[in-house]
Amino acid sequence: EARLVESGGGLVQPGGSLRLSCAASGLAFDKYTIGWFRQAPGKEREGIASIDLKTGRTYYVDSLRGRFTISSDNAKNTVYLQMNSLKPEDTANYYCAADPELDKIRLGAPLNALYVRGQGTLVTVSS
Repeated sequence: EARLVESGGGLVQPGGSLRLSCAASGLAFDKYTIGWFRQAPGKEREGIASIDLKTGRTYYVDSLRGRFTISSDNAKNTVYLQMNSLKPEDTANYYCAADPELDKIRLGAPLNALYVRGQGTLVTVSS
């Protein structure tokens, strides 16, 4: 059974940094694209970044490029999201999702159309 488990969330002050992890199991890791998404209460899901694990190519939403960085450790079947210069508006539940089709992740297909997603990790940015 394919599974994604996120970790690394928590409370951080504005301007701080966090690194989130998305650990995958039960799937052929390097044949998938994994993306990070977030959803704040009362707001729509927002795509953040994705990585095509077949090629290593990364994709970002323009508004977060430069502050957030996606990377992977294929030996550990884990994708990371490094988040810097965090702002209160970054507060959200962050989760990862995987699919063998790049565009379904990159273009934000409906969640029920994606192969697997995690439950998320909560990030709170507050002083």
